[in-house]
Amino acid sequence: MNRSPRLRPLVCALLPALCCLGSTAAVAGTRVPMLPPGNALNPQSPFATLYLPENLPSAADASVGPSAWTHAYGSPQHNAAFPLPASAPLWARAGVRWNFPEARAWPLSDDKPFGAGVYGIKEALPVQTQFYGNALGVSVVGGVVFAESDDMFAYAINAHTGKLIWRSSPVGNTLMGNPLVVGDKVYLSAGNVGFNFANVTRFKNNPASAGRGVNISYNGIYAMDRKTGALDWYFPTRGDAMPTPAYDGGRLFITTGAGSAVCIDATNGALIWRDHLGGIANMSSPAVADGRVYVAMSVKPFLYALDARTGKVLWRGTIPGAANTGMGDVSPAVSDGIVVQDAVANPEDVGGKPTLETLVRAFDASTGKVLWTYDMGRGHKVPAFKGGVPMIHDGVVYVGSPVTSAYVALNLKTGKPYWRWPVPNAGAAGAGRGAPTYYAGTLYVATGPNLYALNPKTGRELHSVHVGGRFGIVNPTIVGGTIYLGNSWDWVNAVPLREVNPAAHS
Repeated sequence: MNRSPRLRPLVCALLPALCCLGSTAAVAGTRVPMLPPGNALNPQSPFATLYLPENLPSAADASVGPSAWTHAYGSPQHNAAFPLPASAPLWARAGVRWNFPEARAWPLSDDKPFGAGVYGIKEALPVQTQFYGNALGVSVVGGVVFAESDDMFAYAINAHTGKLIWRSSPVGNTLMGNPLVVGDKVYLSAGNVGFNFANVTRFKNNPASAGRGVNISYNGIYAMDRKTGALDWYFPTRGDAMPTPAYDGGRLFITTGAGSAVCIDATNGALIWRDHLGGIANMSSPAVADGRVYVAMSVKPFLYALDARTGKVLWRGTIPGAANTGMGDVSPAVSDGIVVQDAVANPEDVGGKPTLETLVRAFDASTGKVLWTYDMGRGHKVPAFKGGVPMIHDGVVYVGSPVTSAYVALNLKTGKPYWRWPVPNAGAAGAGRGAPTYYAGTLYVATGPNLYALNPKTGRELHSVHVGGRFGIVNPTIVGGTIYLGNSWDWVNAVPLREVNPAAHS
């Protein structure tokens, strides 16, 4: 930011006021409640940015993986699979195993989450995901694994050795996203599931005006130096910024818990446009394709297509009976001119217990015309993130539902079902939240404490590996011969592909 030292205190003083003017402030800043680089005022502060350059990848290792990470789950299709050339280092092609403990790591061998004695296992599982561990999966770029954790830290880890390169906590808030990595920057999204009493009252009186994360901690997008983890700039938002932004053409596209879609300059955080849609973006991350931005909101349950240049609403669609956090929890997937979205819907008491359906719907990406709707079935209401993230590969939609604890494969153009796979030993909170990953003829799923390999044509389970802990809305990120994962027990895991699928060829 090119501001004089005399103007900077004035800008910082104005930021809180600007946040209150609308759902998103129009000014990016460089100062946050964090001590100076190196933490000279308190060298022992646990929140000082820690940088260990001796753990940077070698020149050869720095070529491993994609060159950028622009969307949650790796792409608009949500398939985080990255094959490597024969010239890649042997370790990357053969695969590595390591477990990196983050700041609040809970033993992977412990099958009960912290707080189980107070909340019960069913509720304690999502609480640990939301406040201690990694809600989403990890990003891998240039031989480095990047992770956001609800322990308030972001991490850069050597993909080969599992050693920490840097750790940073730019703000006192949970980091529930999938780090974006473009050029020399890493983009983090900050915001939590909090809904204070004022928002509860607002929701009761006018649900459409409620905002998640409003007046709870400090929300926004934080741009960090990719190499060192130092803060470059931040863009504050009034509602939470739990969803991962999307990057396209030098711009970041953001959705917030206060119901706004926002476009900012990815270089300096300057506001380009803002469109207040209403509703709440819980964990639904935008997807950008062919000049349009697709975003989903709950409370006012709509999927929107926006003009990426102006933010103008081009069309909106819904899922009949969408309920609860519904559409605002699920990130839309886009491929071949079709947008796929799912949501829990049509609540009903069955046998004295609340139940929900999971509906999957496909829209024409240009016009919003409904192409098909598929009912995954009805099941008991589960806590927290109630939908499954869809993934599209080669004309097939793969999607799970924690309400039914099952995955299905559907024809992208017609919605015709190919198979259904029930998750074994799904657990009290349900299973099937994360997007699967298709890699070299096999489908990989991370759910519960396990990794599974499935036949993508039949849904037949081929093999599984017990990792421990729990996987929340986690997609397996596969780079060459290794599967990288974020864990609700506050770990980052690296598992050799051949352990999960002995027949695999990286």
